[in-house]
Amino acid sequence: MKFTAKEIAKMLNGVVEGDADIILNKLSKIEEGFTNSLSFLANLKYTEYLYTTKSSVVIVNKTFTADKTHKATLIRVDDAYASFAKLMRIVENLEKAKIGIEMPSFIHHSSSIGEECYIGAFAYIGENVKLGDHVKIYPNCYIGDNVTIEDNCTIFAGVKIYENCEILSNTTIHSGAVIGSDGFGFAPNTANSYDKIPQIGNVEIKEGVEIGANTCIDRATMGSTIIHKGVKLDNLIQIAHNVEVGENTVIASQTAIAGSSKIGSNCMIGGQVAIAGHLSIANNVKVAGKTGIAADVKTEGKILQGPLAFDIKDFQRSYIYFKKLPELVNRIVSLESNNK
Repeated sequence: MKFTAKEIAKMLNGVVEGDADIILNKLSKIEEGFTNSLSFLANLKYTEYLYTTKSSVVIVNKTFTADKTHKATLIRVDDAYASFAKLMRIVENLEKAKIGIEMPSFIHHSSSIGEECYIGAFAYIGENVKLGDHVKIYPNCYIGDNVTIEDNCTIFAGVKIYENCEILSNTTIHSGAVIGSDGFGFAPNTANSYDKIPQIGNVEIKEGVEIGANTCIDRATMGSTIIHKGVKLDNLIQIAHNVEVGENTVIASQTAIAGSSKIGSNCMIGGQVAIAGHLSIANNVKVAGKTGIAADVKTEGKILQGPLAFDIKDFQRSYIYFKKLPELVNRIVSLESNNK
């Protein structure tokens, strides 16, 4: 990154107040700023840092008024937070602007590679794979036979995508994720052991999905495990065979969803949530961390909490008494003793 304050102001439709030609080569927090770095001030509780920061330039709202002198050049914008986020995306794209095929890597002759793609060293691209334009496959990735990865997808180092899976455009998959591994399908037999049930389906990941590091999404037994448009999955999530996650649902780390459950759209699911198999969860449901869901959630917009989930307000009222159980038991024992 190397821009002048004037160039950044142009990107953000902002106005420079101070040295427009100062060169910036790094982004930083306002409290940790240094020479030639760019920071932002959106939350006014950090205002005091403006007067002591070593950042050369600070992005602020147009309405901001400083009540002390400061050394930093200001870039005034409509929304400092949104503008800084936009700038971070620009910098991220510049840093990831890799193109070309590194060697050694293996690409089967039957596969097709779109324009301006990047394939890192030690990547394996199987038979009949289709990569769209601007796809980035980082080193040590495995892309199995008949996989489709559409335009503008980024597959970070060490991702494994098994055969026949489909990844639609603008999707990001972080390191260590496994897409399309076998579902946990075993049938008991007469020898008191288990026979494996073949898992012959696939995984479909729709547009604009982000999948965190070391998350595992199992292929369907038959048909497809489906992650719909705009879903955001944190690190270390387990999604079992034939699960369907609705559009724009977000799921935090260490959550596990058992086979054939259907999660609605625009849900928010906290960390370490357990969802049993063959359930349906309505749209716009919010689930607090460490909640266990063992039954369908049919009411849209419901908020759930508890080891066996029930309405969050009921759970919180009940929890007041949970904490007092020893005291309440002693009182009951005392009352029973007095009545004898």
